[in-house]
Amino acid sequence: MEKRKTKKDIVKMLLRNNELDANDEEELLDLLIDQPIAIDVDKQEEAKMTKSDKIADKVSEIAGSWTFIITFMIFLVSWIILNSVILVGKDSIDPYPFILLNLVLSCISALQAPFIMMSQNRQAAKDSLRNQNDYRTDLKSELILEDLHDTMEQILKNQKEILKYINEKEKN
Repeated sequence: MEKRKTKKDIVKMLLRNNELDANDEEELLDLLIDQPIAIDVDKQEEAKMTKSDKIADKVSEIAGSWTFIITFMIFLVSWIILNSVILVGKDSIDPYPFILLNLVLSCISALQAPFIMMSQNRQAAKDSLRNQNDYRTDLKSELILEDLHDTMEQILKNQKEILKYINEKEKN
């Protein structure tokens, strides 16, 4: 019969596929076996947020909303109608081909893009941290289940021995 693996053996087996150095692997083993590992990623990230992170998130939240899209569409249509129908000729602020409108749109895009990218990069880092936390939690759960399985097997083995002992005593 094959010898049961210990918790550390199981963790080492699961970690062989990852590229961890010996110190990181040993630290992870201790963390998984001896300490609680679940963390609240959202609270941890919120505590580390700088003012610029909060601004980037707010700009991304506004720029990605239906309210912004509809308002901006109304602005564009209004600009075009104002300059091509209402203020025709010399009174027009920005006659067709709407060069001023193009400049405004380019400036808005140039300012929005970095904010949105900063927010997305932060979200990607947060997702990565969440994935690492999920992996560690799953790994620890697997270890606990393996330990429970071993314990149940030992209990069943002991129960069989007790029943065998009782049956022998009854025969005598």
